[in-house]
Amino acid sequence: MRGVVTRARRVVVKVGSSSLTTATGGLDPERLAGLVGALCSVDGERRREVVLVSSGAIAAGLAPLGLTRRPRDLATQQAAASVGQGRLMHAYTEEFGRHGRTVGQVLLTVDDVTRRAHYRNAHRTLRKLLDMQAVPIINENDTVATEEIRFGDNDRLAALVAALVQADLLVLLSDVDALYTGHPSAPGSRKVDEVTDFAQLAEVSVGGVGSGLGTGGMVTKVEAARIATDAGIPVVLTAAPLAAAALSGEAVGTLFHAAGVRATARLHWLAHATTARGRLHLDAGAVTAVVDRRASLLPAGITRVDGAFTAGDPVDLVDVTGHPVARGLVNYDALELPGLLGRSTGELAATLGPAYEREVIHRDDLVLL
Repeated sequence: MRGVVTRARRVVVKVGSSSLTTATGGLDPERLAGLVGALCSVDGERRREVVLVSSGAIAAGLAPLGLTRRPRDLATQQAAASVGQGRLMHAYTEEFGRHGRTVGQVLLTVDDVTRRAHYRNAHRTLRKLLDMQAVPIINENDTVATEEIRFGDNDRLAALVAALVQADLLVLLSDVDALYTGHPSAPGSRKVDEVTDFAQLAEVSVGGVGSGLGTGGMVTKVEAARIATDAGIPVVLTAAPLAAAALSGEAVGTLFHAAGVRATARLHWLAHATTARGRLHLDAGAVTAVVDRRASLLPAGITRVDGAFTAGDPVDLVDVTGHPVARGLVNYDALELPGLLGRSTGELAATLGPAYEREVIHRDDLVLL
């Protein structure tokens, strides 16, 4: 038995589209019932709190719209998600209800958990749902998301949600029973039972493994495992039919051991879930202040501004060689910032007013890369 699993009291479980749908794209009632049964049985036995991150909205919307495969264009994907999300939640509500459980839908975008006010709201809602013994069912808000749909399934979202709710364990469920050194059906391919260091995976080929109905193959799952373990959260990767066994601590799938320490969840999102809208070039003194002393970034240490961004957007901080050293949420617009460079906050306050006696990026909104 895996002690790190059996000791976990708050668990985030992610299930992909291919584990919930039929070959034609509709929801598979038997698969969904099997998943919910596994979650409820383990939840009841061990008094666990379970958060479910579920793909499937786009896949569930295909058949009602007369589509036979996942569309390539964003507008049709969003239309399918709009139709499918309601069907997906209805199915979960009915199935969890058979076990006496109440579910709550939570649709997230990157902004919801990187911007401070939005993050607090998302965190508070999830904690309250768990306190009230409801099962939060989380999906990306596909009807309004753009880059999220194009660049991956919910694997990364699940890893970041695990940090957001301070989970003890993340379980990634898919149509593959574990991580292998190559394609599972390839001659000589071996199952990887445990990963204690990602350097072990240098010779592991993970490309091309995964179903056509989803967007996330094994590459995104390994990246999600890296994000979660860096936040101090162990990960089990296995197939959906093995969910009950995995949650019971049996040695199924692949166990990724936690490597890092628990960090502020919002900053974890900032580092892993955002795209920088610009770059601030720092002099050597500012780099030392930000990296070594973990100080706020002031206008005096910035030498150049690149990009088009507004206050509150994520930007990268780069050293004199152009190498990114940190990412943060900027307090000024890109058009306003160049006029402030190289000047002290005292000077700016004296000439422009007290509103300018503030940091370009506060240290609480900075994460080192």
